[in-house]
Amino acid sequence: MLISVAAVAYSHLMTEKPYWLPDLWEYFVTVVLGVLPALVFVIGLFIAWLEWDEWRIEKELAREEKEEEERRRGRRGRRRKE
Repeated sequence: MLISVAAVAYSHLMTEKPYWLPDLWEYFVTVVLGVLPALVFVIGLFIAWLEWDEWRIEKELAREEKEEEERRRGRRGRRRKE
């Protein structure tokens, strides 16, 4: 985005327009409005990835707790048989 702003500023500075500031502001607003949807999309993907990762970790933790509980029950049962 900064490169785009710098390119627009450079092109306006090299022209002989006396009033380049309002045009530069319009171009800047256009660039920001063009980048904003992509930025929101990337942030949304990041949030979705975080939620998916959290869900996966919770699922894995529940499985490990279940296995640990089964191991404990198995140990108790073996001790009673002996």
